[in-house]
Amino acid sequence: KIFSGSSHQDLSQKIKFSNQETCVETGESVRGEDVYIVQSGCGEINDNLMELLIMINACKIASASRVTAVILCFPYARQDKKDKSRAPISAKLVANMLSVAGADHIITMDLHASKIQGFFDINNLYAEPAVLKWIRENTSEWRNCTVVSPDAEGAKRVTSIADRLNVDFALIHKERKKANEVDRVVLVGDVKDPDKLLSLGATRVYAVLTHGIFSGPAVSRINNACFEAVVVTNAIPQEDKMKHCSKIQVTDISMILAEAIRRTHNGESVSYLFSHVPL
Repeated sequence: KIFSGSSHQDLSQKIKFSNQETCVETGESVRGEDVYIVQSGCGEINDNLMELLIMINACKIASASRVTAVILCFPYARQDKKDKSRAPISAKLVANMLSVAGADHIITMDLHASKIQGFFDINNLYAEPAVLKWIRENTSEWRNCTVVSPDAEGAKRVTSIADRLNVDFALIHKERKKANEVDRVVLVGDVKDPDKLLSLGATRVYAVLTHGIFSGPAVSRINNACFEAVVVTNAIPQEDKMKHCSKIQVTDISMILAEAIRRTHNGESVSYLFSHVPL
């Protein structure tokens, strides 16, 4: 059985108490069932995380045989290491909370850092097959493109996309003064200064990403930028953002997710989905 939290509303019923506590009720028996709860780390992230924990626990104490949390955008994934004195490893804390709540398994997509997979039992899906499909279907000159990674951590997935398209790739090296503030950018590869891509010969510039959070002034910056399109998956709901920015386009990953759930339920391998979009 598949249930959804309020970050992706579909099947569940939720009531907010006057003191802002969350109460979750499942409208049918889950005894002996293989349960999948869909929730994403977006929007009111702390409320959605707490709701997910309560839903997992509610199904577990209602005698569900297995509870799998489907968290396409894993919350606190960027806090995956102790990068300074007295800093918490919040991604590990979230993993512990999910385990204690009763989650037997996690399905997610494009983790910020692959090391999070060592925290607990998890399948990390990739949006790459959907991205390749979008590029081939929506960019007529894709055979002449160059794929650029925004940082070293994304280099592996970018080289994989470039290899499968048989095109060139480049890497942006960032030097930071502090979090979210870039001091210097160096582009390594066959593309020039990213601020002058169009003036130096690029005909079109597309941005492709899995999780379009678009916080703060992101939408207005996209509207003012030279992007032909900003392509995101629907791992995070984008309807509201698309109303204010015509450049945002969505590629659907629901078939990848549905097939991952089917294969997990039947005890089949999900590695096929790392390179294919199910029909």
